[in-house]
Amino acid sequence: MGTRRRLTRGQAILAAVAVVAGVAVAATGIVLGNQPEPVEPPRIVAAPEPSVAPVEDPGFAANTEVYALAALPTVNVFSLARSLPVDDNPGGDVLDLFATPHDPGAPLFADPTEAPVGTFAAQFQYDGTTVPVMEKQANWVRVMVSGRAGLPSEGIVGQLTAWMRTADVELTSNTLSVQVSLTGSRIAILDGDTVVYETGSFAIGAPATPTPVGRTFIMTSRPDAGAGYTRGHPLVYLGVQSETLDGFNGANNAITAFHYHDARSGAISNGCLRVDVEAITQLAALPLGTPVFILP
Repeated sequence: MGTRRRLTRGQAILAAVAVVAGVAVAATGIVLGNQPEPVEPPRIVAAPEPSVAPVEDPGFAANTEVYALAALPTVNVFSLARSLPVDDNPGGDVLDLFATPHDPGAPLFADPTEAPVGTFAAQFQYDGTTVPVMEKQANWVRVMVSGRAGLPSEGIVGQLTAWMRTADVELTSNTLSVQVSLTGSRIAILDGDTVVYETGSFAIGAPATPTPVGRTFIMTSRPDAGAGYTRGHPLVYLGVQSETLDGFNGANNAITAFHYHDARSGAISNGCLRVDVEAITQLAALPLGTPVFILP
């Protein structure tokens, strides 16, 4: 039974009208009789399922072996690290994490079930030692690193990657990223999902020397007195290198970068992204390791 309520004057009048209507209906030979108030059946409430804390996938087994780092080849922007793989999912995302090796450095693994193939210094003249995390397991992280697995003339291009042990690195949070759309003429800096800066004024690689597409990261930011076209503004160097040039301007590497240039419209560069003063100022202020997603 529902809770009884005292009738208001209006409700009493309506009730009287209803009685008269009931009498009229009865006169036609239809007897309604007294109907009990409907009783709502008891609801069956399922017992809540016990909450289960998420368990991180342990992934590859832990490796506590101590390695002589000096005996391993150093991997940096000048390296041909032929034992390390290139990114097999360049259109993928990254985690909101940076990884930086503990001093003096950490071993790099192509496969966590095998021996390390290189060492990653905690400090390097041209930086590149703080890198974005692509995948995290209980004992391992997969990261992007600077350097190349081979040369474009050999048909080997793409962002270099490696595995590192979580015990060998410091993990820090990061929510910043850069998104570049080559055909959409858009460079955007994001904090999480929020765009904090964007521009549509920049030049990209020429058809013979295209801007590499895929995920990479900010390796270092610094001015170069020898690059007069930058007008003294810093270059923001990325972890990825040219897909067509084995070297550039006498160097044995061909690093992709954001930089200022007076001529910054169309597909005219050697692969770099030429931007204006405001854009290079914004990009150079980002922390090293910031992920950069370059879309076609």
